[in-house]
Amino acid sequence: MALTLYVDTARWRAHHKHVLDQFPGLVPVCKGNGYGFGHERLAEEATRFGSDMLAVGTTYEAARIKDWFSGDLLVLTPFRRGEEPVPLPDRVVRSVSSVDGVHGLVGARVVIEVMSSMKRHGVTEQDLPQLHAAIEDVRLEGFAMHLPLDRTDGSDAVEEVIGWMDRLRAARLPLHTMFVSHLKADELVRLQQQFPQTRFRARIGTRLWLGDHEATEYRGAVLDVTRVAKGDRFGYRQQKAASDGYLVVVAGGTSHGVGLEAPKALHGVMPRAKGVARAGLATVNRNLSPFVWAGKQRWFAEPPHMQVSILFVPSDAPEPKVGEELVAHLRHTTTQFDRLVDR
Repeated sequence: MALTLYVDTARWRAHHKHVLDQFPGLVPVCKGNGYGFGHERLAEEATRFGSDMLAVGTTYEAARIKDWFSGDLLVLTPFRRGEEPVPLPDRVVRSVSSVDGVHGLVGARVVIEVMSSMKRHGVTEQDLPQLHAAIEDVRLEGFAMHLPLDRTDGSDAVEEVIGWMDRLRAARLPLHTMFVSHLKADELVRLQQQFPQTRFRARIGTRLWLGDHEATEYRGAVLDVTRVAKGDRFGYRQQKAASDGYLVVVAGGTSHGVGLEAPKALHGVMPRAKGVARAGLATVNRNLSPFVWAGKQRWFAEPPHMQVSILFVPSDAPEPKVGEELVAHLRHTTTQFDRLVDR
C-alpha cells in the first residue's frame, strides 16, 4: 500500500519532444527532488533524448547524479570561497556570480551569471573591467542570465538580455554561449536572430518535466476504513466526529510532503479571499486534504501523520474500500512518492 506516482510515459515523452523542438540546445534542469520524479529517472530521460548537459542545483546533487549521467553537469548554485569541497569530475561546470568567485576557481570550467532584474545574484556592470582579466585563469563555458517569471512593469525580457549582451561585448568579453532561463520560444528566436554568433541555451526544468499536467497523477492507497457516529472520539487528540461518516486512512503523510505547501504569490481579489477563508478554517482545525473521493476533495480528520493521512468522509458519500486508491493533488517539487509506475 503506497503513495504512487503514475506516469503516462508516452504522453510525458511526447511533451519532452515538443519542448525540445521549441528550444534547440536546451539544458534540462534536474534539481531538488528531481521535480517529483527523482534524480535518477530524470538523468535517464535526459540521456534518452540525447542531452549533452544536465543542470543540477548543488555540488551535492552533482556528486549523486554523476554516476547516472555521463555528459556535462552544470551546477546552478554559485561558487563561494570557503564552501565545503565536494569531489567532482572535470565534466562538472561551476556557476560563478562574482569576480572573487572566478579567482577562486583557477583552472575550472565556469559559467558566469550576470545580475538580472531578479536581483538574486550575478556580476554587475561595474565588475566587467575586473572580470576581463580574471577569466584568463578559468575555462569559460559562457555567461548566464536568470530572468523573472512575471514582468509586472511591462518590460521586455529580450531587451533585458540584449542590454547585457551589449555590455559584455563593449567589455570585450567572449559571447560564444549564453545560458538563459524563463524565456519563451519566440523570444529565444529573436535573440538568436540578433546575435547569430552566440549560442543561446535555455535552462528548463518545470516546463520540460511538468508542463503536461495530464501526463502524471498521484494516488494514495486506502489502508483502513472505520465507521464513526457523530460525537465519537478519534485520533491522537481525541477530537469528536462532527457527523456520521468514515475515517479513511490513506497512504501519504508528512514524510511524502502531504500537508506541506510552499507559499504562493496571490494576485487579484478572489484568490486573496480564498486564502483568507482557508486560513480562517484552519484556526478551527478544518484543513482540506489533497485527496479526492467521489469527486470531492476531502477534509483531513486531523493533521497528517508521518506516512499516512486520516480523512473524514461523510456518510452521504460512498464508503471507500481498503485497496482502492484516491487521487491526490500534490505539488511535484515537494512530494516524495513510494513508487513510480509507468503506464
